[in-house]
Amino acid sequence: MNPIQSVVSLLGYVNPWRQERLTTYIITRCLMAILTALIIVSSIIFLIDYVEVSKSLGQRGELSSLQIVGLLLLKSPNIILVLLPFAFLFGTLSAFVGLNRRSELIAMRAAGMSAWRFVLPATGMAAILGALTITVINPLATMLADEYDRFAARVTQSDTRVKTDEVYLRQGDGKQQTVIHALRQEADGRLIEASFWTFVLDDKEIPRFLTRIDATEATLRPGTWQLKSARVSKPGETTLYYNTLSIDSNLSPERAFTRFAAPQSTNFWQLPGTIAQIEGSGFSAASYILRLHQLLATPLMFAAMTALGAAFSLRLMRIGGLARLTLSGVVLGFMVFFLNQLCGSLGKAEVIPVFLAGWATPAVAFLTAMTLLVYTEDG
Repeated sequence: MNPIQSVVSLLGYVNPWRQERLTTYIITRCLMAILTALIIVSSIIFLIDYVEVSKSLGQRGELSSLQIVGLLLLKSPNIILVLLPFAFLFGTLSAFVGLNRRSELIAMRAAGMSAWRFVLPATGMAAILGALTITVINPLATMLADEYDRFAARVTQSDTRVKTDEVYLRQGDGKQQTVIHALRQEADGRLIEASFWTFVLDDKEIPRFLTRIDATEATLRPGTWQLKSARVSKPGETTLYYNTLSIDSNLSPERAFTRFAAPQSTNFWQLPGTIAQIEGSGFSAASYILRLHQLLATPLMFAAMTALGAAFSLRLMRIGGLARLTLSGVVLGFMVFFLNQLCGSLGKAEVIPVFLAGWATPAVAFLTAMTLLVYTEDG
């Protein structure tokens, strides 16, 4: 038994239709074709990444070919996940076209088997794999990508986690915000020559300056800032001086000076906490909310691409035009991809609601596939 068949047999245990031999056979053919398409897509990505990593890191770090391959195993999975819907589209197209060429679909239809009976189980299996992708594979791929970034930072001596001399922070809630600036941060975490500008938001969400505090040193403790040699200034009031001063803070000492990872580098399980932390600091978390909705919509996207692949390959061989119809399915798949990217860009810019940006493309693709299937099956 080859590796592909072994993986397919393993996935068969989670098949709700495993008691139905014909349905299981179709699902097995689809899974084998999807895995084959995934291997082809992964090989192309590996080849491109190999050239890129060889140029960017191989020469600087004097890495061997084996070490570069190891780095590709860390970097490529995150990129492969982006193109995974194409594996479902091309794999399903290949599987159903193969069934059609061998006249197996004709025999099934002649026996009175509805197209829904073998399309919906394949679509359901794609949705199950989508849920597995976001809950297990996505966190693993993100962890591997983080390891690659850390290694690349060591090689290029440009670790993005290293702070610049100046430090900027922000804390607050929905009514009051404080912007913090310091000339530098010491190794023990103390901020030197720190300034705190506090603003309050009125009923129209317009910030109004409230107070400014300048301190020679500022140390963040749980729930409070400890300031030394502080000078407090308020509009229309006399400046006050304090040797020591404490002000409230909702920042965590462990996370305050850690930059947030990019949305694509934050795994599914960490996104809700990251969103809450960013919003609690007064920043917009639109990109992270969009990423969360896109991940939640992954099962629907996989199901939609599988249904599209089936819908464009059910035409009988004797009628003709199957090649043209299959090509149309591939073109439509690329249109779905670009529409998803467009909606994502509009969602990040908050031009359209983030929820709509994350779910619109999978929903439209799925409804399109269902419409084509109804037209093909019921006329």
